[in-house]
Amino acid sequence: MGKTIAVIDAGGRGAALVAAYAKSIHVDKILAIPGNDYMQENSSKPVITYPHLKTTSVTEIVEICKKENVFFVDVAQDNAVAAGLVDALEQHGIKTVGPTKSAGELEWSKAYSREFMKKYAIAQPEYAIFYSVLEGEKYLASQKDQPWFVKASGLAEGKGALPAKNNKEAKERIYELQKFGDAGKTYLLEKWLRSSDGSNAEEFSAFAISDGNSWQLLGFAQDHKRVNDNDEGENTGGMGVSTPPLVITEDIQKQTIDIFEKTFQGLQKEKRKYKGILYLGGILVEGKVYIIEYNARWGDPECEVILPGILNDFYEVSMAVIQATIDEVKITTDKKARVAVAGAAKGYPVDYSRVKGKEIIGLDIAKQLPGITIFGAGIKKQDNKYVVNGGRVFYVVGEGNTVLEARENAYKAIKHISIEGDNLHFRTDIGWRDVNRVS
Repeated sequence: MGKTIAVIDAGGRGAALVAAYAKSIHVDKILAIPGNDYMQENSSKPVITYPHLKTTSVTEIVEICKKENVFFVDVAQDNAVAAGLVDALEQHGIKTVGPTKSAGELEWSKAYSREFMKKYAIAQPEYAIFYSVLEGEKYLASQKDQPWFVKASGLAEGKGALPAKNNKEAKERIYELQKFGDAGKTYLLEKWLRSSDGSNAEEFSAFAISDGNSWQLLGFAQDHKRVNDNDEGENTGGMGVSTPPLVITEDIQKQTIDIFEKTFQGLQKEKRKYKGILYLGGILVEGKVYIIEYNARWGDPECEVILPGILNDFYEVSMAVIQATIDEVKITTDKKARVAVAGAAKGYPVDYSRVKGKEIIGLDIAKQLPGITIFGAGIKKQDNKYVVNGGRVFYVVGEGNTVLEARENAYKAIKHISIEGDNLHFRTDIGWRDVNRVS
């Protein structure tokens, strides 16, 4: 008899996990908490959603899992990790995939994360940590004029890194951190990493899976954070992504593996056993890898392009995490290129309130095209129609043998989709770095 499992997430990442678990012969039913209404489209198994809950509704989630006899829970979302959901589930004897609150501090406290990297000699940008506006202002007054990132130490839905071209802008950004509430009370000033010719360094994401003793590399991707083409406009949770990024050479992969090894060994020394997915946000400066950030879970939208390429039964991979046998699993991939384009509500990430509730048209046509998967995010079903229920609404994932083919498929599909009243926004240049490399 198949098992009931639960996925803790509401967006595209959760949808990709639901799709992966739905393929397993071991799974009969999936609880997606909170989930979204489009997840059922990616699953042949029943998907039960809980839209009234948050990922931080710890007591309620524990009760649901006990009542529904959930076999294991994949805690895929950052706020849930920070709220100690894994700890609470395990206290009630419920198996989990995901880090404890203590291990997840690598993400939910950027201040802790930077000090951890310093302790274990992991290359990172120069930084300073502050606890008041005045401290940051005094520090800037002592520094030469230069570009900065002003970062909230706490969780800010992927929007807590504010770029500043100079000291004056950095001072303004410190005041802007107030919009993140408690997450911005402790903050960091980080010097931009640039090549010696002054050009911006290139970023990438890397993913590993750990059972607390052993770990394996899962893959690389390249996210596009800014809301508009040419990497302009506001920072977002991610407007699109491509995999595999062609910037990853054998040497860069080796450096990344070394950083993962130092990280997992450091966590063991700190007695913070790490179980689940770990994300490294890397940046390349003249061939050297520096770490911008850790995430204590899959990236979103990186999960949507890496996970579909894993050929293993993902239930079995998760069980290897739970049973501490990940070193016995041979993870294989289909070697395809994938490009995901985020379909967002116009106005995202600032104010998209007027778009909420508007109909999304053409999803059914787009998803029938060859090489296309659509994962829902800010979406719900109302009167038998799909309507907007968030800022990043869906992800169109195109696959192919090359980045050019994958990208072409994704953009062919998204042309069929619209949001009532001309309210769909998406970037038209996802994967541009690799397109330039092969063109």
